[in-house]
Amino acid sequence: MIEKALEFAAKAHEGQVRKTNNTPMITHPIQVAEILKANGFADEVVAAGYLHDTVEDTDVTLEDIRHEFGSEVARIVAGNTEDKTKSWEERKQHTIDWIRIAPFEIKALIVADKWDNLKSMAADYEVMGDSLWNCFHRGKENQKWYYSQIAENAFVGLKESEIPSYFYDYRKLVQSFLHFI
Repeated sequence: MIEKALEFAAKAHEGQVRKTNNTPMITHPIQVAEILKANGFADEVVAAGYLHDTVEDTDVTLEDIRHEFGSEVARIVAGNTEDKTKSWEERKQHTIDWIRIAPFEIKALIVADKWDNLKSMAADYEVMGDSLWNCFHRGKENQKWYYSQIAENAFVGLKESEIPSYFYDYRKLVQSFLHFI
């Protein structure tokens, strides 16, 4: 399932690049899946890591995911998929509210996704400086608000013993990068 998900995502994202540095888009889902795999998540969660941006950013539908990978993978992907018919603020507020109550595997995917995005931003900031924020429709302050709120709300409802270490790494990066700049 994991190899099939990687191949499926690579085909779906073919020709797409990241907005800040023009690296192939598939590098992001690969990193997200690797975070989940390294933290011992089930194959369905790792597969969802590879597939998490396909519904938002390609012609792939949740029904396609369900058909190819089953209802559990589709449920996890759906839990991380934004409704692009809504405004940026509405989408981000929904994710902030949702992560507070989302099932654990969906929280895990959301945090892995945001952590990898933020690591890329921090690396790009080293090269681009403040011009990085011109790559986003919403600037530095809105990005700071969003990533900070995700970091704050990701821990809600979890026992300390079940929190993966990368949740702390993500929160630490939010504090060190976004609150530093």
